[in-house]
Amino acid sequence: MRKLTLSQRLTLVFALLLIASCSLLGWLQIRTSTQYSQAVIQQLSADLAQHINQSYPLLGQDGLNKDSVRTLFDHLMAVNPSVEVYLLDNQGNIVGDGAPAGHIKRQRVDLQPVQTALNNHQYPVYGDDPRSLDGKKVFSVAPMRQDGQIKGYLYVILLGEKYTALNSDAQFNALLKIVLLSISLVALLGLIVGGLAFRWITRPLRSLSRQVNAVETGGMAEIQAVAALPLESVHHKDEISLLRQGVVMMARRIAEQWHRLSQQDQLRREFIANISHDLRTPLTSLHGYLESLSVMSSTLSDSDKKRYLDIALAQSQKVRTLAQSLFELARLEYGVVKPQKEHFSLSELLQDVFQKFELAAQTRQQQMLVDIEPGLPMIDADVGMIERVLTNLLDNAIRHAPEKGIISVRLWAEGEKVLVQVSDNGPGVAQELKEGLFVRPSIASQSQLRGGGLGLMIVRQMLQLHGSDITLVERPETGACFRFGLPI
Repeated sequence: MRKLTLSQRLTLVFALLLIASCSLLGWLQIRTSTQYSQAVIQQLSADLAQHINQSYPLLGQDGLNKDSVRTLFDHLMAVNPSVEVYLLDNQGNIVGDGAPAGHIKRQRVDLQPVQTALNNHQYPVYGDDPRSLDGKKVFSVAPMRQDGQIKGYLYVILLGEKYTALNSDAQFNALLKIVLLSISLVALLGLIVGGLAFRWITRPLRSLSRQVNAVETGGMAEIQAVAALPLESVHHKDEISLLRQGVVMMARRIAEQWHRLSQQDQLRREFIANISHDLRTPLTSLHGYLESLSVMSSTLSDSDKKRYLDIALAQSQKVRTLAQSLFELARLEYGVVKPQKEHFSLSELLQDVFQKFELAAQTRQQQMLVDIEPGLPMIDADVGMIERVLTNLLDNAIRHAPEKGIISVRLWAEGEKVLVQVSDNGPGVAQELKEGLFVRPSIASQSQLRGGGLGLMIVRQMLQLHGSDITLVERPETGACFRFGLPI
């Protein structure tokens, strides 16, 4: 059974239902026709017992003449073998019969059906069969009176023992024919209906099976083809339509995840290329100056040697800073770092960060402006991470703002957050770099195009750990403007 397909199972179930239905219909038909024929026979023979009673008086002055009763009963049953005649007293006890020895199974007949037949002429009425312990049969009955009083009843079974035996064989043959005919019809209908109707009924299921197989074993082309299928209307959906919609939605999610993975792989390749470029530049410079010191050490003056060493140290510091940033970014992305949140004043933290950049800003003759809304509430965040966020943003702003430029920071409350905005009047972010500003470092990060670097990636990762994010604000003024929010 488990090896059959769904169509074959439906066809088999349908065939079994047809066989059971035809068998039940045959049984009901035989039962109904039997009851109908018995009702007709009983109605036609309703006066048989009365006629016998009037034509052959069985009671005399001395009571019942058993010999004449048996002779009469044998004669009647010989003329009509289907009838069985019994003589009952007024208590229902059998006092006379023509049955062969040993055929009488009960000595008393219930008089309730007898009274019903005498008083109510709705047929069929079934009475006790003396030749069976629990059998019921149609009958004809007539009261036997003597001196105006009922002394007994003439009880005639209309369809007797011989008729029952013959009728059972006939019913069996009829039922057998009906069953055989039903099986033949089922076989024919099973082929026709199973081949046509079930093919039409299971067509959506077969289509769904192909789609599931394409998603399970096919490549991305097949999955994308399934994902491109239209969704059906939300009204009047059956179970197969719901399953089909689920498969299409699953294929769309797989295709979307594949697209994201492809993008991430592309970003990874660009990330490696950009980091390689950022590392190669200071390493090349470092190697060049160290090689110069090694080759020309005897010809260089002390001042040149010091200048070469200072440049080499600066380049090594760049490499060290970049390696540290890569390590920190990796720890943030893989969930190694967890924020240790506490309540603190963001305005006080900003003042501390400002002090670290005062000298750098004075050297470039830049102005650092701060706008803090009065009564600013405290925030719930990791102090070290938020300090690093502000440090990275201000460092970027100072490096990319021109000399005598302006760097401004604004703090204000909005809803359940404190918003932070850091802006400068530098060249801003090139349009082609805005899409991947926070997800990959750019080779142009050291140029005036102001691309995204590892600092912005670290900033975003730290803010996401706080349930927040950073955005680049579009504004008509020149320069870059970054904004993020922190929960109160």
